[in-house]
Amino acid sequence: MANLNDTIAAISTAIGEAGIAIVRMSGDNSVNIIDKIFVSASGKKMVEAENRKFLYGHIVDGDKLIDEVLVVKMKGPHSYTAEDIVEVHCHGGVVSVKRILNLILSKGARLAEKGEFTKRGFLNGRIDLTQAEAVIDMIKAKTDISFDMGLNQLSGALSEVLNKLKDELVSMQALIVANIDFPDEDIEDAAYHDLMERSGKILEKMDNLLDNSKNSRLLRDGINTVILGKPNVGKSSLLNGLLKYDRAIVTDIAGTTRDIIEDYINLDGVLLKITDTAGIRETDDEVEKIGVNIAREKLKEADLVIAIFDISRDFDKDDEEILKLIKGKKHITILNKDDLDQKISNEEIEKYFKDDYLRLSVMENKSVKKIENLIIDLFFDGVLQISSDSILSNIRHINALKEAKKALLEVNESLKERVFLDLIEVDLENVIGHISEITGTITTEDILDRVFSDFCIGK
Repeated sequence: MANLNDTIAAISTAIGEAGIAIVRMSGDNSVNIIDKIFVSASGKKMVEAENRKFLYGHIVDGDKLIDEVLVVKMKGPHSYTAEDIVEVHCHGGVVSVKRILNLILSKGARLAEKGEFTKRGFLNGRIDLTQAEAVIDMIKAKTDISFDMGLNQLSGALSEVLNKLKDELVSMQALIVANIDFPDEDIEDAAYHDLMERSGKILEKMDNLLDNSKNSRLLRDGINTVILGKPNVGKSSLLNGLLKYDRAIVTDIAGTTRDIIEDYINLDGVLLKITDTAGIRETDDEVEKIGVNIAREKLKEADLVIAIFDISRDFDKDDEEILKLIKGKKHITILNKDDLDQKISNEEIEKYFKDDYLRLSVMENKSVKKIENLIIDLFFDGVLQISSDSILSNIRHINALKEAKKALLEVNESLKERVFLDLIEVDLENVIGHISEITGTITTEDILDRVFSDFCIGK
């Protein structure tokens, strides 16, 4: 772990042409460092400046003018890191920010690591680990819904739910300790019954959180969607229709798409990570064969498969292979090119598809809208909303809660078998430990490294 006593610095805005850029420092020496390189127009030093009020002036390196800036200090513990923070707001671009950062580093600051500002906020007790993770979720959000989910978590909604679960588990522990310290046969029997009842209610709450986490994860990360079909059935046309611009090449030549084409689509607030794959068919073309194999691999990761069949062509063994591939996967079946003469017989449609299909032409705008609506219905019962019951979306949180549930089920079995209460207390501590891992009350350097590895430098 990096030294928390260091003063750290980084560029906190994206590098590139912009109106302004921000260089940020955090640590005990922040104000002293800025006073070595900042000359305010009023002549006031930053150490004398009012908290959270900008000072106008210039960054200088000796006699050399570096840039015209605004500088603000935020005194800890009431700051993002709970330490003294100084921000320099300078002209956007590459040269100015790098000059200012290098000057700050030369005066005693250290370059911040990925996510180190947020990590310090966590380590200094300003936020818990779920709130720290919410920061990166908000930065990476591609839809309003996923951003709002991050904001909800940052406000402490998830922490509140988990802390209530933890309090209920601690209350069970207290009951066990009381019965161990003051044993009485009649009281002990009542305690086993009471503990069983309490653990049952907690398990029910865990189940609700885990059930809702499936859709929460999709709202947060997006629905991993693969478009599958033979060559030239309309896969690329559907991709272009969903994206509303020509992302993929569309021709009458079979096998145009050989590589994977991926893009993101915002469907009324739901993110679709959509993949157009090479057409599934037997082929001797080595390049096309690689594309087909990649398509099969992508299919394994998919939350949703949109399988397209061309009813203006005969149904063949490649179509049968596609039906086998989508079996057991959540899917939408499209019988495409309904505007052309039908070659697949009605008997074949009844045999292979039953009533599980949309019959349309993906070239028509109204057809694309039907598909969009069906996706919303398929995953969210037609309603998109964020509630306090649907806030578990991070895979780390989900896995930890699953472990907590598994441990609590073991506690339940021990209660049924009237295992000694002092042994049950040890098992209950294990449940509490898994909950504490989520919020970071109990954590390891390995967990912290994983959490903050996704952050950018400067946040």
